[in-house]
Amino acid sequence: MAIDARAPEAPVRVLLPQILPALVVGVGAGLLFLGISALAERFQGVLWDTLPDALGVGGHSSLWIVVMLTATGVAVGLVVWKVPGHAGPDPAALGLGGPPLPPGVVPGLLLASVLGLAGGVSLGPENPIIGANVALAYWLGRRAAPAVPGALWVALASAGTIGALFGTPVAAALLLSEALTRKAGSGSLWDRLFAPLVAAGAGAMTTQLLAHPSFALGLPTLADPGWADLLAAMAVASLAAVFGLLACHAFPYAHRAFGRLRHPMLMLPLGGLVLGLLGALGGHLTLFKGLEEVKELASGIGSWSSGELAKLAVIKLLALLVAASCGFRGGRIFPAVFIGAAFGLCVQALVPEIHPAVAVSSGVLGILLATTRQGWVSLFTAAVLAASPGMLVVLCLASLPAWLIVTGRPQLELDEDGRALR
Repeated sequence: MAIDARAPEAPVRVLLPQILPALVVGVGAGLLFLGISALAERFQGVLWDTLPDALGVGGHSSLWIVVMLTATGVAVGLVVWKVPGHAGPDPAALGLGGPPLPPGVVPGLLLASVLGLAGGVSLGPENPIIGANVALAYWLGRRAAPAVPGALWVALASAGTIGALFGTPVAAALLLSEALTRKAGSGSLWDRLFAPLVAAGAGAMTTQLLAHPSFALGLPTLADPGWADLLAAMAVASLAAVFGLLACHAFPYAHRAFGRLRHPMLMLPLGGLVLGLLGALGGHLTLFKGLEEVKELASGIGSWSSGELAKLAVIKLLALLVAASCGFRGGRIFPAVFIGAAFGLCVQALVPEIHPAVAVSSGVLGILLATTRQGWVSLFTAAVLAASPGMLVVLCLASLPAWLIVTGRPQLELDEDGRALR
C-alpha cells in the first residue's frame, strides 16, 4: 500500500489497495460527524426547549439567551482548562485541516464542540470534526499500516469529513484540488485525488443514507439569467466581501483583547456573556451554527425589512468574530452562510429588482471568500444554496471582482504570533 509520491503516474495496482482504507476512513468520518451532530441536537433540545419549559421561562427570551450563552462559556472554559489536551490549540490559528492532533486531545475537542453547538455559539462543527477525524485516522492508520504515508491518512480523513459535512464528494474534490495545486510534486492530480475522493464519497453516502441533508433554501429559481443578474451578482458579492473583511481586519484586535485575560475561565465566560447579549439583541436567528436558521430566514423572503436583515447580518458577524476570538471550538463556514444570506436579502429588500437567488447566493459567495479564502468551496456552497444551474455561470463571474477585493487582505485566521494571515 506504500505510495511513491515521485512516480509520474499511479497505476491500477497502486490505486486499488487504497480503496478499502479510503472507504473505512470515509464511513468512519461520516459516522463521527453524524454522532456528534445528533448528540449536540439532543442536548440543544434539552437546553433550549425542555429546561426553559420546566422553569416556565421562554427559550427565546433575552434573559434565557444571556444565561445560556454565559453558562456555555463557563462549561467550555472548564473543558479547555481542566480536560487533558485542553481541547486542542488556539482555534483562532486553525483553518480547515492542519497537522494531526495527538489522540488524547480528541475527547476534549469534541466535548467543547458539542457544548458550543448545543449552547448557541455562532460557530459550525467543521473544524473540530475534521481535527478529530484527522487525529484518529492518522493515529489508527499509522498503527494498522505503518508503510502508508501519514499524509494519506490526513487526506482521507479530511476528504471524508468534508464529504459528510456537505453530503457530496464534490466539495472535498474542490478543496483538495485547491490545496494540491499549492504543493510541488509530480504525477496526475486525479491519481492523487483518487483515494480522497473514495473517502469523500463514502462519507457523503453515509450522511445521505442516514440523515438526508439538504442545503437548498427553496429560493425562487432563476431559469434564464441576463446581464442585469450578472451585474447585480457582481455588485452584491463585492459588497459582501467588503462587509466580511471588516471582521477579518478586527479579528487580531478582538483576539488580543480576549487574550489579555490569559485564562480560559475568564476568556470563555466573558465571550459567552457577550454572545448572549448579542443574541438577546438579534433574537434566536442569530444563535447556533446558522444552517437551520438560514432556511427560516430564506422562507420569509419579502416579510423582512432591510433594517431587520441588516441587523441580523451585523449581529451574526459580530457573534462570529467574538466566538472565534475568545476560544470557542468551531468552524466559520456555516455562520458565514447565514451572514451572507442575510446580507444578500438586505440588498434585495433595498433593490427589489434583484432576484432573490442572485442576492442570497452572491452574498454568501462574497462573505465566504472574505472569511475562508477558499475559492472553490465558496463557489460550490453558494451554487448549492441557489439550486439553480443557471446561477453557476453568474457566480463564477461574480467571484472574480470579489476575489480581487479579498486577495492579499487579512483572513479570519491568525498565525502563531496572533497576526492575521493574508
